[in-house]
Amino acid sequence: MAPRGSPLFLERGSYRQRRVMDAARLVVFLGVGLWMIPLLWPTGGAAEEAVPMSRALLYVFGIWSLLILASVYLAYRMRWLPKTPEDAEAP
Repeated sequence: MAPRGSPLFLERGSYRQRRVMDAARLVVFLGVGLWMIPLLWPTGGAAEEAVPMSRALLYVFGIWSLLILASVYLAYRMRWLPKTPEDAEAP
């Protein structure tokens, strides 16, 4: 239970800042998971059709590009978030 003097909820600025930082941490795990998907693709055989190398390379570099864009967006969001409650009140 929270002490009587502390607020029940977080302030909006600090809450958003923490969620953006959490999202930035999760981008790494998202990237690893998406890069592991080609390991599940069929490699060939009598009954299966193998995925062409050109398609696999397009997938890997496409995921790489999306991860870069996600990182840039999250860095932009972290840059403009207020760092302290005093910054949030300034016009």
